[in-house]
Amino acid sequence: MASTGTAGSTGTRPGSGTGTGTVAARELDAELRGFRETQRLAYACAEAVAAQLKPGVTEREAARMQREWLYERGVKDWFHRPFAWFGDRTAFAGFKIPLQFFPTDRRLEAGMPFILDMAPVYRGYTADIGYSGCLGLDPLHDKLLADLEEHRTLILREVRERRPLREIYEDVDRLMVRQGYENRHRAYPFGVIAHKVDRVRERRWAPTLFGFGTQSLKGLASDALHGHRDGWSPLWSPYKFSDHPPKPGLWAVEPHLGFRGTGAKFEEILVVTDSRDPEESAFWLDDDLPHVRRWNEAAA
Repeated sequence: MASTGTAGSTGTRPGSGTGTGTVAARELDAELRGFRETQRLAYACAEAVAAQLKPGVTEREAARMQREWLYERGVKDWFHRPFAWFGDRTAFAGFKIPLQFFPTDRRLEAGMPFILDMAPVYRGYTADIGYSGCLGLDPLHDKLLADLEEHRTLILREVRERRPLREIYEDVDRLMVRQGYENRHRAYPFGVIAHKVDRVRERRWAPTLFGFGTQSLKGLASDALHGHRDGWSPLWSPYKFSDHPPKPGLWAVEPHLGFRGTGAKFEEILVVTDSRDPEESAFWLDDDLPHVRRWNEAAA
């Protein structure tokens, strides 16, 4: 059985959250409830599939298990189809080209870390999540998961301070160095730590291109075009085009730590608004998520 390092579900507690737990209850509007429902569906899928993983399962099989679980529950479209990474591939060891991100025939072994990553669109609402686990006990993997908590806190605090995205990225980098880790989200295309997500129109037939939903790609391209004109980017990267304050909207954020062939990350939606109230200006969409429950239990 997979040891995911997560605890059983607690009650629904949406809220602002400073990193772990909920500071105060927050009533979400219908739009945000739709995104939260999709994000919870994706995490439920990750937990269900992680519980079924065993030695010998391949990355391709794990990705297919995610797809089938979500198809059975009404998902018809994707921001991107599910990924699965096992062993040193959780740290993107040797990744040089985008094709290396796609699932392979790498087989899971006892004691091996894994990451499940999926971005379903459900009823027009998009989520993009990353779930880290290990097939058995591994103190190193547990340490990486625990150390991600500080990144969640830092990112929220500095977004609320309206620091430029590029500067926040650099602060995440510096925190990783202090913790003794490598930045592995830098291996993603454009080195992104996050990207905007939006609603997409529901359709009976939703084609994909290289594993990405064409409707979502069109939306991201439209944001990029408008952002270029107005001085912002839908991609949160270490480059000059991200040298601007956080843009209101929903951002799928994924700090990714690596250490000697072991990688761990979370990915979840951060809501950014134009409110002058610091706690309302930015907040995590949901604090009832596996990695947050784990941190809360450890603190308790």
